Amino acid sequence: PIEKLRFLTREVAFEIADKVGTPVYAYDYATLKKQAENALAFPNAYGLTARFAMKASPNAAILKLFDSLGMHFDCSSVYEVKRAIAAGIAPSKCSLSSQELTDGFEALVAQGVKINCCSILQLEKFCAKCPGQELGLRFNPGVGSGGTGKTNVGGPSSSFGIWHEYADKCAEIAKAAGCKVVRIHTHIGSGSDPEVWRKCTRLSTSLVYKFPDVTVLNLGGGYKVGRMSHEKGTNLQTDCAVVKEVFEEFAEKDEKKRKLHMEIEPGTYLVANSGCLVASVHDVVQTGTPEGHSFIKLDAGMTEVLRPSLYGAQHPIVVVPRDEARAAKRQKYVVCGHCCESGDLLTPAPGEPETLSERALCEAAPGDVCVVEGSGAYCAGMCTKNYNSFPEAAEVMVVGGKVHVVRKRQPVEDIWKNEVALPADAAH
Repeated sequence: PIEKLRFLTREVAFEIADKVGTPVYAYDYATLKKQAENALAFPNAYGLTARFAMKASPNAAILKLFDSLGMHFDCSSVYEVKRAIAAGIAPSKCSLSSQELTDGFEALVAQGVKINCCSILQLEKFCAKCPGQELGLRFNPGVGSGGTGKTNVGGPSSSFGIWHEYADKCAEIAKAAGCKVVRIHTHIGSGSDPEVWRKCTRLSTSLVYKFPDVTVLNLGGGYKVGRMSHEKGTNLQTDCAVVKEVFEEFAEKDEKKRKLHMEIEPGTYLVANSGCLVASVHDVVQTGTPEGHSFIKLDAGMTEVLRPSLYGAQHPIVVVPRDEARAAKRQKYVVCGHCCESGDLLTPAPGEPETLSERALCEAAPGDVCVVEGSGAYCAGMCTKNYNSFPEAAEVMVVGGKVHVVRKRQPVEDIWKNEVALPADAAH
């Protein structure tokens, strides 16, 4: 079936394109709020902290909205922590779990930021810089669940977290420094299988037994979202109810009868379908052989939405024609981006980023608006920004049908403003 606009109307799509210019990311305030409220109602036994995985979409307007609703924040680098604090987020509401524990992290600990050490080296660095402090440990529990190998962050093929068999060694290192392990963190990837959640949660609680001071168990994120109309997403109330049961089982079996506080870190769930990319049809071309295609060329591409080129991810695409007489006409197209790069493709085959796939869309013409739906997560925050020297796109928030710019388009001069000229005598 042909995909339809999610939260924009035809009129608002044209307003954004004509007044702000394209390409531009658009976020829907009402959808963001609804998804956050769903996450805050996640089934739990003894208390819940829902942290937004801000890497998914780190615009300050989104951070401030979630903060106002009572959410906390998961940061994936020291720089994300600094960005959150700059947006007005209290350091005590930030948790850092990073592949790279950057020098100077101890200053953030002093401000109240919570650190989850993700390797033995990170644990040793923490103990050296922050002796006697409380910390968390991120473990790889030995299983994973993801849409692709690139989104699976658990199991033996993943570098994320400390391998679960090293738990005893971690306990010894922390104890020697007088540090107290109060949080265990695991994250298995992007899936929605309740039995995988049950298995992983049990593996996680089994790690808690090794750390008598732990009071918090963080299960990470990975709540699958259906972007395409035929895809099924995770229902937090039903698919994740098993997690609550495992926490109750642990409280019964634990010697200390600990009632663990639950933390979750949704990212995609909160923002994927709360945002879209509004682009313009720049050109329509054909290749005239039986093996050829009709191509829609956009004024956007992997510089704004990288996921199709990286994963073969599928995004709903809606052509909004300037001439309503074409609204009911259908044609098959391959949709590609504006980069001088053969991999700049918006319609790859599912899971196959190098394979062209045609979509049935409204008949397109240059000047039409093209909306790439499901672009709220891992798009503005994860793209090949400035490739081919294209400026960073603007971002808008739609509140009650009104459009508000929340990030201005990057001036092209900013792309090269921090370049430094080579001294005239450098080659002599």
